[in-house]
Amino acid sequence: MKEEIPVLKGKTKKELEEICVSLGLEKYRAAQIYTGIYKSRYTTIDQFTTLSKEVREKLKEHTQYPEIEIGRDLVSKEDGTRKFTFYVGENKEIEAVWIPSGDGGRKTICISSQIGCTLNCKFCATGLLEYKGNLQTWQILDQVLQVERLVGDRATNIVFMGMGEPMHNYFSVMKAAHILRDKDAFGLGALRITISTAGVTTGINRFIENKEPFNFAISLNHPNPNARSSVMDVNDKHPLEKLIDSAKRFTKDLDRAITFEYVMIPDVNMGRDNAERLAKIARSVNKCKINVIPLNTDFTGWRRPTDDEVKDFVMHLKAKTTAPILNRRSPGRDINGACGMLALKGIRSETTK
Repeated sequence: MKEEIPVLKGKTKKELEEICVSLGLEKYRAAQIYTGIYKSRYTTIDQFTTLSKEVREKLKEHTQYPEIEIGRDLVSKEDGTRKFTFYVGENKEIEAVWIPSGDGGRKTICISSQIGCTLNCKFCATGLLEYKGNLQTWQILDQVLQVERLVGDRATNIVFMGMGEPMHNYFSVMKAAHILRDKDAFGLGALRITISTAGVTTGINRFIENKEPFNFAISLNHPNPNARSSVMDVNDKHPLEKLIDSAKRFTKDLDRAITFEYVMIPDVNMGRDNAERLAKIARSVNKCKINVIPLNTDFTGWRRPTDDEVKDFVMHLKAKTTAPILNRRSPGRDINGACGMLALKGIRSETTK
């Protein structure tokens, strides 16, 4: 794919107007192309029947309309979660996950922002991969387009919690999020889109300064500033104290709650002292909620907590904070589609379609 030939996907309406003008087309054609890509979800330029055949031929000659290539499609026998592997270049794979709620009301797509990851969170399989680059905006959005087409349904929520650190691909991620939000495109509400970070404070501060309207989540995973680096190497560059300062600024300046994601690891971050530290952080931030998640991976030698250990940790946490606490559990764990498992290829059950 030659970079000098523009890709229509991933473009804003203004960028499409510039492409149309450069091709000698009327500027208003951009709106037709924009809605055709994102609202009508056309898979080929020939499907843009609001455009004349002459215009379509010009677009086919001077622009690109690619798709990421589907590889594996795995279906959980336990909860209907589906994990998709896509190819985005030679020896370059990413994964996205379709997560339906039990009652069918909430349908979430977890999407990736990088090929591999720039960080190395000890519990996360993606951190073991070689980092092979940032995804372009069109590749981020095409995960949504492809997953929806493959499952035959539309998402109600999008979370940027797949492979990669979204704040290290900030501009492509935010551009994608705004297109997902646009009523003339995907039409999702801003609060149905969640951007996450492992704790890159520079990205959080930029998000606040830009007054971005989306939900925001921080993967906290350890409340002790002296121990967090043993779980997440991002803490070396962006210490916990500064991270919490950014979280406080988020809730104050944007007047919205922030979410803390907390992977529970026995003998690492689940003691009563850690519950109290986490509760203290929640109280200091004021507007926040906490999602607790049992550890899903075992390649570190760490083990998954028992139900009783989870219950005990949450009980101690609730005793010290009024922040809402949700056990996110582990949808898609049998297909390596749960938190921290993306990029794992060993499948526990025969679920390949």
